[in-house]
Amino acid sequence: MTPMTYKGYAARIEYSDEDECFVGHLAGIADIIGFHGGSVDELRTAFHESVDDYLETCAKAGLSPKKPYSGKIMVRVSPELHAKVAMLASAQGRSINALAVEALERVAQAGR
Repeated sequence: MTPMTYKGYAARIEYSDEDECFVGHLAGIADIIGFHGGSVDELRTAFHESVDDYLETCAKAGLSPKKPYSGKIMVRVSPELHAKVAMLASAQGRSINALAVEALERVAQAGR
């Protein structure tokens, strides 16, 4: 499933049977930004408006808008796995980071 995205922000969307509409929030940021719509088109429009309003509000207040992800991932592994990956990377003339990025890209492509 591909998430709804706009200007680098992704939407977390659920359906409210009680309200008979889709309810969304910006995913991956601490600020709570919500929107809703009765159809996918309405939801997409509300999502775009929410992101635009959020960015405009931050600019007016002189604040940096929260970004969903920094691009940094901290992973804890066993010392044995760390050693194996370090040796493999060294043997290939690559960094552990390069191997990790390659592995994560494969997982992300498989999840599409």
